[in-house]
Amino acid sequence: MNRLLKIFISLIVIISNISCDQITKEEARVEIEKNEIIEVINDNFILTKVENTGAAMSLGQNLPPKLKIIILQILPLLTLILMFFHIISKKENTKLNLIAFSFIIGGGIGNIYDRILYNSVTDFMHLKLGAFHTGLFNMADVSVVVGTLLLFLNYAKLEMDKKRFKNVSF
Repeated sequence: MNRLLKIFISLIVIISNISCDQITKEEARVEIEKNEIIEVINDNFILTKVENTGAAMSLGQNLPPKLKIIILQILPLLTLILMFFHIISKKENTKLNLIAFSFIIGGGIGNIYDRILYNSVTDFMHLKLGAFHTGLFNMADVSVVVGTLLLFLNYAKLEMDKKRFKNVSF
């Protein structure tokens, strides 16, 4: 895949993820009152709005303001920029890895955008499946998780292909 096509595909995925995240967060900000609970699927899928001033599970919310900007905005943004340049310049990158990293970058930018603009991240979804419970999350978080799962899937596929190829004799 040539570099220009990689950039195009990656930007489409990144922009789609950011857009989905920002549209859903704006709807949550407008339509859901703070700490209101809306049961979508009984108590298994709930919408409730919380402004998270930290990272995942409010980690870092009590940091001094300047340190919070460095740790929750500047460093993650630099990491995502480096990740983008890495995936578009790496020749042996698979299509699935390109998509996976683009999901992660889009989700990361969605949350950083909120931190810069609102000084918090809007979380509004909660999922409960039996004993499994999530914390509150948003579509940017979903993008990061989907991207991570795609990376694991690609890694598993590559490892299975290596084992299959190793067992083939010529």
